[in-house]
Amino acid sequence: MAKVTLIGERLAEVGTEFVYRGESEACEGCPYRKQCLNLTEGRRYRVAGVRDSGTLECAVHEAGVTAVEVEPAPVLANVPSNVAYAGSKAELAGPCQYTECPSHEFCEPAGADFDEEYQITEVAGDPPHDYCMLDRELTLVEFATDEE
Repeated sequence: MAKVTLIGERLAEVGTEFVYRGESEACEGCPYRKQCLNLTEGRRYRVAGVRDSGTLECAVHEAGVTAVEVEPAPVLANVPSNVAYAGSKAELAGPCQYTECPSHEFCEPAGADFDEEYQITEVAGDPPHDYCMLDRELTLVEFATDEE
């Protein structure tokens, strides 16, 4: 279900995904706080629609903010292959220091936390790397979204 919020004008494009990071110190005293700070911190969202309501001034976003409709977005992640089944639950394999690896963004995906279980909705297949530097057997999956 879509939720209306305010985001930076430069991000206000259908299909844009972001992880909501919460309140900034610059938000204190802003008259639009309730409209901006109405998402769940740490959750990944996708812009589903842009409202034609103009731009409001913002101390955080230089170009201002605008109203958009957002919905929770799924997270693609690498999990241990032995637990990679649609419908099952899995945790991330653990941190990885190899930031140049093509799979790093899936081993430490934005919008998912270590030591937390997630429902797997789909098995996407092999991860983008040829070889895991940590010698892990991994499979790329999609985690279910938490509907608000």
